[in-house]
Amino acid sequence: MVARALRYLDHNGAMRRRDRGSDGRARNDRPRDAAGRPLRRGASGVDRAADDPALGPDEALAKAQRLLDDDLPFPAHDVLEAAWKASEGERRALWQGLAQLAVGLTHAQRGNAAGAESLLVRGAERIGPFAASAPHDVDVTGLVCWATALAGRIRSDGAAALTAMTEADRRPRLRSVQDTGPAPTQD
Repeated sequence: MVARALRYLDHNGAMRRRDRGSDGRARNDRPRDAAGRPLRRGASGVDRAADDPALGPDEALAKAQRLLDDDLPFPAHDVLEAAWKASEGERRALWQGLAQLAVGLTHAQRGNAAGAESLLVRGAERIGPFAASAPHDVDVTGLVCWATALAGRIRSDGAAALTAMTEADRRPRLRSVQDTGPAPTQD
């Protein structure tokens, strides 16, 4: 029974071993397209963002923002999900909500209006309680407004809302204070 759980049939009907990480957990090492959809083994895909739990909150937010700015919400989700899984206490809900917002964008990118609307609403609801404290300078209020407005348009207009998404819709700002690099030095 256990051996069967470690194997699956591939697209040609051949029995293959499941991809496993060093911890023994199932992984999917298949290449993926920019929207995170798995491609056939051996196909060329986009580079995957490492879901590195060793990133601190500031690094994770900066990396996720760069990925969102590059119109790569699925890899941004991977980064935010790693931060969620590595976090402890009540802030886990913040990271989970941020990951859900990125998945909502992924569904929008894939043309799944129902999935996009659902995840945007859930993400906004999950991060909403953090508006007063704004941990790590996350623009909770701005993100809730963005997600709620976009979800409302998707609910009203369906797939048409997905094709009408603006750059601001596709690239939300995660932080109220954006990292603009090192401060200039005074001579």
